[in-house]
Amino acid sequence: MLADVLHGHSLTEALRVHQPQVAERDRALLAELTYGVCREFFYLDAIAGQLLRQPMKKKDQDVRALLLSGLYQIVFTRIPAHAAIGESAGAARLLKKKWAVAVVNGSLRRFQRERRQLTEKIERQDSPEVRFNQPGWLVDAMHKAWPQQAQAVLKGLQLRPPFTLRVNLQRCELSDYISELAAGGLKGRSVPGIASALMLEKPVAVSRLPGFGDGQVSVQDAGAQLAAFLLDAQPGMRVLDACAAPGGKTGHLLEHTPDLDLVAVDVDAQRLALVAENMQRLGFNPQLLAGDVSRPEGAWGKLAYDRILVDAPCTATGVIRRHPDIKLLRRPADVGALVQRQKQILAAQWSLLKPGGRMLYATCSLLPQENDEQIGVFLREHADARAVMLASRTGIGTQHGLQLLPDTLETDGFYYALLEKQEI
Repeated sequence: MLADVLHGHSLTEALRVHQPQVAERDRALLAELTYGVCREFFYLDAIAGQLLRQPMKKKDQDVRALLLSGLYQIVFTRIPAHAAIGESAGAARLLKKKWAVAVVNGSLRRFQRERRQLTEKIERQDSPEVRFNQPGWLVDAMHKAWPQQAQAVLKGLQLRPPFTLRVNLQRCELSDYISELAAGGLKGRSVPGIASALMLEKPVAVSRLPGFGDGQVSVQDAGAQLAAFLLDAQPGMRVLDACAAPGGKTGHLLEHTPDLDLVAVDVDAQRLALVAENMQRLGFNPQLLAGDVSRPEGAWGKLAYDRILVDAPCTATGVIRRHPDIKLLRRPADVGALVQRQKQILAAQWSLLKPGGRMLYATCSLLPQENDEQIGVFLREHADARAVMLASRTGIGTQHGLQLLPDTLETDGFYYALLEKQEI
């Protein structure tokens, strides 16, 4: 699976394909190793670079993945070194590359012998890419965009993500749900400034969460939960949730205001099935439609909406700690293409908004090009658009919106801008 990521595929997709082939008792370990290697990739790759005589060829990314996995086990887990080396070398035999066994076995044994010298050498080099375990272009971008917060943001992106819940406030007070958790031996605390959010001390299976099966609670980052509060749809309004999959924000919109005429659209029909699953668990039945929100077609594209949520496709640089493969997959060249896509979506969705209506633009990006700069361009090109200033106890107020940074464990990185359509 790591080889799939090194070849440019998402870890989520790789796990979906390969995890069923692994015994159920080993799936948690598989996830730990794959996510862990992605999280610590640049540090581990620097070690591997010292152990190998020459870089791995593109066709041998499977061998590279095995070596990195073995190193991760030795450095970051309690697995005994001899077991990690033996299992990694054994796995190399399955690749049917005779040389791979010797390379993996020899490299890991050398690291076991020379660990202190090798790690000290890496520390002396003081590479920002290795120190922060992020690609160099992103390290530079964070220092440019957020010079005062860059160090904290880059360190925050390397942490394991918090396990955050969204409580359905229509059905349960947050304090009452915390008490329910405590009765089951689970400790949770509220997240300041986000009324529906609480964090657990450690992740648990959703089966242990009181009321999960019937929609009393959902798993969702606290920062993502701000969307429903900021859009603030009122009963009876017609609302469009653009780019809706996998449906976390869709569900929260309906929890926040159950009496909505809500249409949820996503370009990916397979991912739209995830929205349907979420809605079934939560007990809601919005219209779910497959479509390209940059080119509205069909009946939904002919309606006028009171509220529109544009959860735009983006670099996802704000959620790297939750999806650490992003830092291996994303390239600087991706930014321009995504900015153009966002611009097209904004313009198309604006045409569907009623005068006096409001559109909430959201990304999980930390890059100004996708966020405040994008909105600045939109405002200059649309005379009937006005940015509504967002008041929040969390995040940084920007010229046009609100930026949440992952510099603490309380939220991932999100950007929000609220636009109101004026009559001219």
